[in-house]
Amino acid sequence: MSKRDYYELLGVAKGASADEIKKAYRVKAKELHPDRNKDDPSAESQFKEVNEAYEVLKDADKKAAYDRFGHAAFEGGMGGGGARPGGGFGQQGDFASAFSDVFDDLFGDFMGGRQGGRQRAARGADLRYNLRVTLEDAYTGLQKTINVPTSVQCGACHGSGSEGGAEPTTCPTCSGMGKVRATQGFFTVERTCPTCSGLGQIIKNPCVKCGGAGRVQKDRALSVNIPAGVETGTRIRLAGEGEAGMRGGPPGDLYIFIEVAPHDIFEREGTELHCRVPVSMTAAALGGDIEVPTMDGGRSRVKIPAGSQSGRQMRLRGKGMPALRGGGVGDMFIELAVETPVNLTSRQRDLLREFEALSEDNNPESKSFFSSVKGFWDSMKG
Repeated sequence: MSKRDYYELLGVAKGASADEIKKAYRVKAKELHPDRNKDDPSAESQFKEVNEAYEVLKDADKKAAYDRFGHAAFEGGMGGGGARPGGGFGQQGDFASAFSDVFDDLFGDFMGGRQGGRQRAARGADLRYNLRVTLEDAYTGLQKTINVPTSVQCGACHGSGSEGGAEPTTCPTCSGMGKVRATQGFFTVERTCPTCSGLGQIIKNPCVKCGGAGRVQKDRALSVNIPAGVETGTRIRLAGEGEAGMRGGPPGDLYIFIEVAPHDIFEREGTELHCRVPVSMTAAALGGDIEVPTMDGGRSRVKIPAGSQSGRQMRLRGKGMPALRGGGVGDMFIELAVETPVNLTSRQRDLLREFEALSEDNNPESKSFFSSVKGFWDSMKG
């Protein structure tokens, strides 16, 4: 049976460019791959035909010979697969080469992309630093110096990893590509070079100080600007202040995570502050003025209405926490906690009993509650 025209197999015109041929091949290879056509017994033979056509047309010399003489240019080879250096080529070896190309194209993105050469010098790791600040610091903001244990560039070899700062040499195993290939049947397996670990370079004389890593351990003192309004969970990024990269690679980043310590007087909810203020029973009953602290260190006078109950809140506008990055200032809420007197003297007890006897109409909430209770009990009896 006569062979089909290679251009027809790939679905391109005779004058198609190399990019057009490669693109058409990728489409056909996806369409006819045996793994995708397990129910079609002819798919494998068609897939091999497409690979055979691509193996010829992707090579400029073979393509020129095919354009001039057609299939006759490759007669005498094993199975008509294509041209050997001496007049034909083995089908298996060239199929593996062609399949390696399409495998790279089809699956390179899923496997992290084709590197096309040695890896870049490894980037340094990002670092995390937990910083605890007071509520006062979070209110005003501050400049703070922190000590961070990290890896820094080796000064003896200037990060190269070689003694005296000498340049690394090209890896003899992978010739600087960082990867090696091995053909296994129809497949070409590519893996990281075991000699240079993918860097494409080796160090003959490692630096004595850093052992060839290009970096050493050291504590660094860094000045950090903590803006006003930070709260627990705020993250501050310092670009390039993380670990130094291996053998001159770029440094990572430093992330500072803020934790705001609890306060003895104030509780925080976002930009709001809450302050629980105890007041005496008589002050709550008679009303009056009290002084309360504010977060800026000042004082504010608050008027307590007569007959105030525990839990009553009063708002002080603009006395809360500043919002991060200039988003205004919140409010402060004063919550009254009416305090019951303890350690009473005999005289105080007598006065309270006398007051209780005269207080039948002074406790409306109690009167209402116990009236409801009485009605509940009466209904239960009925």
